[in-house]
Amino acid sequence: MTTTGFPGLATGAYLQQLRAEGERLAASAAVLDLDAAVPACPRWTIRDLLRHIGYVHRWAARYVAGQHTQVLPRLDEAVILRQDIPDDGLLDWFRAGHAALVQTLDAAGPGLVCWTFLPGAVSPLAFWARRQAHETTMHRVDVQLAAAAAGRPGPLDPIPAELAADGVDELLMGFARRNAERGPLADPPRSLFVAADSYRWTARMGAGRAEVGEGWTGPAAGPGDCTVAGPAAELYLLLWNRRDPADLPGLHLAGDPEALRRWRRGVRVTWR
Repeated sequence: MTTTGFPGLATGAYLQQLRAEGERLAASAAVLDLDAAVPACPRWTIRDLLRHIGYVHRWAARYVAGQHTQVLPRLDEAVILRQDIPDDGLLDWFRAGHAALVQTLDAAGPGLVCWTFLPGAVSPLAFWARRQAHETTMHRVDVQLAAAAAGRPGPLDPIPAELAADGVDELLMGFARRNAERGPLADPPRSLFVAADSYRWTARMGAGRAEVGEGWTGPAAGPGDCTVAGPAAELYLLLWNRRDPADLPGLHLAGDPEALRRWRRGVRVTWR
């Protein structure tokens, strides 16, 4: 689904993931107090997370349903988190927005034309299905990590390897490229080599910007660089800042770990 050589998933696969992850998110949130903290999203509660993702689903559906080709006004995050939604109806509100998004994407034709904000997708429909599949997957992980922190430990629902590798690609080739001018700074420059299963990416961090490309520049990282490799699902959680390296047993790190620390500090997906 991308122009970088990464094969991506079919739109239907993204929709299947989006549908399933929204249902998992709701089920995991249903057993938690709305005031429970969300460690992966500092200062957020489960209430905040549901308001955020519920708004994002409606925001995305609006572009697809209306076929809007220009940027539409949207609420600031602080306003989103103050939405007047009664606690006893919040989960139902989330479920309704999620179902409407899935239905809207499922009904859209492949010739859909509307606004998008990341490079790489072969069509606007593929873009929105992909973006919302990853948005919802990552926030489902947030809820399940919050459950563990609240004393309800349990394994995270597994993330399919192809979906996880696709999420690494979206972060590196999409968000990181778009935000290169405010990416992680490094002086002297450092390079981060990422290997998720059979897929490869290279990120070069300089004093003024970060550049990302697909593939290795050589068989291994050079002096002063860092290689991070492992199962795609672990790299997905690591690079999206949901897990630390020590929590991922399949992760392999070699070279200078400061390159990875700088990358994780500098590349964060925020509502702005």
